[in-house]
Amino acid sequence: MTNNAPLLILEDISFSYPGSRQPVLNSLDFRLGGNQRVGLIGPNGQGKTTFLHVCLGLLPLQSGRVLFKGTQIRTKHDLRQLRRNIGLVFQNPEDQLFCPTVLEDVAFGPLNLGFTPAQARERAAEVLDVVGLSGFEKRITHKLSGGEKKLLSLATILAMQPRALLLDEPTAGLDPDTREKVIRIIKNLNLGLLIVSHDWDFLYQTTAELKTLEQGKLINRDRNVLHQHVHYHPSGHVPHEHETGRQAVVGGR
Repeated sequence: MTNNAPLLILEDISFSYPGSRQPVLNSLDFRLGGNQRVGLIGPNGQGKTTFLHVCLGLLPLQSGRVLFKGTQIRTKHDLRQLRRNIGLVFQNPEDQLFCPTVLEDVAFGPLNLGFTPAQARERAAEVLDVVGLSGFEKRITHKLSGGEKKLLSLATILAMQPRALLLDEPTAGLDPDTREKVIRIIKNLNLGLLIVSHDWDFLYQTTAELKTLEQGKLINRDRNVLHQHVHYHPSGHVPHEHETGRQAVVGGR
């Protein structure tokens, strides 16, 4: 299988919540290759998080099919294979973290993959170093800061050695330093990526394709037109440049 071949395929997917008059996803098609980096942006309530959950079989389909490496997901074994290879980092770390200590949380996935306790600890230490949390092994998970929990959530999925990552608002609520750390981590990952975010500048730095979800379908957008939006810079009125492919647009807050 080449790195360009699709890992994940969604074909003619439709999904509606009970009692809803309009489908959230409507005959939607999507492909994610092993080296693709796709950003998904748009207003709240359009179904972006629902889409991520459908990708991993966390929500039932009304129609269509999901395939991993060309095989349709039909059985529990198929689902395990899908989720073993494509990881989801939730927007809220509290939905992802459940072990008492940092080391236990990161080692949990490898242990369930058949690693020995020693191998799982070694893998956890490697990943904690990647996300900048070395030395946090014995820290109590629920006492971490919000940014530290975000990094830990990412570490728990990276410890599983997935082939692709789905990330839901990975920079939401982060301080500028932690946000930059997340950007560096993601830019260095050699994985397929599907990232839901309201952060245009973050997506510009970490993805190569941009889509929106409108009326239940994915629409391709020009990721280079990043100056046509209203945004906030925590550092205040600091001039900066937005690359548009042809020119740099200078702006402030």
